[in-house]
Amino acid sequence: MGTPRIYKTEAIVLRQRKMGEADRVLTLHTLTHGKLDAKAKGVRKTTSRMSGHLQPLNRCMVQLVQGRTMEIIAGCETLESFQPLREDLDRLSRALYAAELADRFLAERVEAVATYRLLQETLRHLQGDADVDLVLRRYEMKLLEHAGFRPELDRCLGCEVPMGPQRNFFSPMAGGTLCPSCGAGTAGSRMLSADGLKVLRLLQRASYKEIERLNIPPALAQEVERHQRSYIACVLERDVNAAAFVERLRREQQRLEI
Repeated sequence: MGTPRIYKTEAIVLRQRKMGEADRVLTLHTLTHGKLDAKAKGVRKTTSRMSGHLQPLNRCMVQLVQGRTMEIIAGCETLESFQPLREDLDRLSRALYAAELADRFLAERVEAVATYRLLQETLRHLQGDADVDLVLRRYEMKLLEHAGFRPELDRCLGCEVPMGPQRNFFSPMAGGTLCPSCGAGTAGSRMLSADGLKVLRLLQRASYKEIERLNIPPALAQEVERHQRSYIACVLERDVNAAAFVERLRREQQRLEI
C-alpha cells in the first residue's frame, strides 16, 4: 500500500536548511515513514505560526502533503521540545551529535521505528542527571546495531578464539576485536584494555538505567569514546561534524577549570 497524498506522522527534526527567501527544508526522522525531507513554506517569516514547532530536535506531529520532489508541511504541533537541552550548551552539543548520527545512518524513506524510539529515549536521558557522554556511547552502540554494524566484541575476528581478559586490539576496518597475536600485525588496529572491552560489551547489552549507575574513570571513558568514534568514522567513511563541536566545548570547559 502506497503512501497517501496527505498523512500525519510523528517526527523528530534532525536538521534544517534555508530554501529561497522564506522557506526551509527540514530533514525529519518520522515514526512511520523513516527519514525524509519536507518543505516548510514561509516558515522564516516572522508571522509564521509553524516556526517554533519545527526547530531542530523538536518531536512534533506533522501533517504532510506529497509534492513533486518532496513532502510539504501543511501543519504541525509540538509534542516534545526538549527545552532543557537548549538551555545547556554541553547537552545541546550532544543532542545535535545524536541527531546528526541518525541522519548519517538512516536511509531515505525506510521505516526505522527502533531508531526513532532510540533517538527519542536518548534525547530524554540527555536532559537528566546521567553522564551525557555515557548516554551518547550507548546511543552510538545501539544505533550501530540497528544499522547492521554491531561490532564483534566476543571473539577475535582473525583467529576466532574467544576474547580473554587481557590487553587486546580493536580494529575499525575489521569491525571489532582482535587477540594480541592477530592485532599486533594489523594496520589501523589500536590497543584495547581489558576494562575497555568490558565497558564496550556493557554498552551493547545494558539499559540506560544500568548505564547511569556506572562511574567510569576519565581515561577509560576517553579510550571507549576513541574506539567507538573511530569505528563510526570508518563505517560512514567520514567524520561526524558535530563531534568536533563537542570536542571544542570539552576542551574549553577543561581550560576554564584549570
